[in-house]
Amino acid sequence: MIRKNRLVKFTQDLIRINSENPLHDESAIGEFVLRKLKEAKLKVRVYEFKKNRINVLAYLKGKTDKTLIISPHLDTVPAGSGWKYSPFSGAIVNGKIYGRGASDCKCNVAIGLEAIRSIAEDGIVPPCNIIFAACADEETGSKYGIIPLLEKKIINPDAALILDADEFNIITHQKGLMHFKVGVFGKSAHGAYPERGINAIELSARIISQLKKHKFKYKSHSLLASPTINIGKICGGQKVNIVADFCEFDVDLRYLPGMRKSEIIEDVKRIIRKYAKSFRIEFQDIQESYAISKSHALVRKLLDAAVITKVKAEIKGSEGATVITFFRQRKIPAIGFGCGSCGCAHSNNEYVKITNLYKGANILETFLKNYIA
Repeated sequence: MIRKNRLVKFTQDLIRINSENPLHDESAIGEFVLRKLKEAKLKVRVYEFKKNRINVLAYLKGKTDKTLIISPHLDTVPAGSGWKYSPFSGAIVNGKIYGRGASDCKCNVAIGLEAIRSIAEDGIVPPCNIIFAACADEETGSKYGIIPLLEKKIINPDAALILDADEFNIITHQKGLMHFKVGVFGKSAHGAYPERGINAIELSARIISQLKKHKFKYKSHSLLASPTINIGKICGGQKVNIVADFCEFDVDLRYLPGMRKSEIIEDVKRIIRKYAKSFRIEFQDIQESYAISKSHALVRKLLDAAVITKVKAEIKGSEGATVITFFRQRKIPAIGFGCGSCGCAHSNNEYVKITNLYKGANILETFLKNYIA
């Protein structure tokens, strides 16, 4: 049985442990999760692919040899400034728990922890084996988390439920992601004679304007918005009276299922070539888009669990990236789910509603008791 008071305390305790990425690591929060899993007499393993970047796995034996993994992440984005309540306080105000990671994704760590503990404590043998994997490094690409766990076949489940969503949404579709850096080369000259140089900042401004205006080829999607481009960082020039001979900017591009990566990249390069004779483009991260049938057993059983617990759950698409794409590469069916509060992720005064916590834990526990991978 889900214990509401314990669940709330789990969430507060998790928030109070700083796991900002890249400013900190997951060692302290991983040790906390490990202790709580051991208290429930669960079999546990710890994996580190870099010192202090802890991944904690717990195993619950089922009735069959099929395996389901449920996985939230332990890290958060940096807290930043401008908070009404301390980002590491776990303060409860008007039925909401405040703090960095409250919604993304420590609430989901808490419901996963509570659900698997509840099942173990009640002596229930689930239909299939369950692995609870609380992972490191999701916020900066998962290179010390879910990726090496999959690559080394430490986990090789039949299905995956990624606990990284809001408002009990069931994520079946997700945009693809491209992060790349564009370097534009110009020619320096005296600022009083700009015609003698080639201003890389001005070229970059034209390129950025065209990238933002460009209409990529795509088919509209019922669960996802149009492709987007965000310029997240720009840097160029040396001094106000020197024509800038170099400018660099970072691009976040999100694309829809069905769009071809090669065509997107060629469109981007064509726009850059139109304005810059000399440039470089460096791709830091490319993640595939994702889609799974709404009729898949993962989706159906999770919807059933929501009905049983009398909670409204909806099938949604994700504009942002989650680790479900890494399961796609290995042909492992995966969906997203979570109890975060909409619009709070990565924001100041991030919070999760206590009612969401309790409902989310009950849905998850019900699902785990009934799902057969």
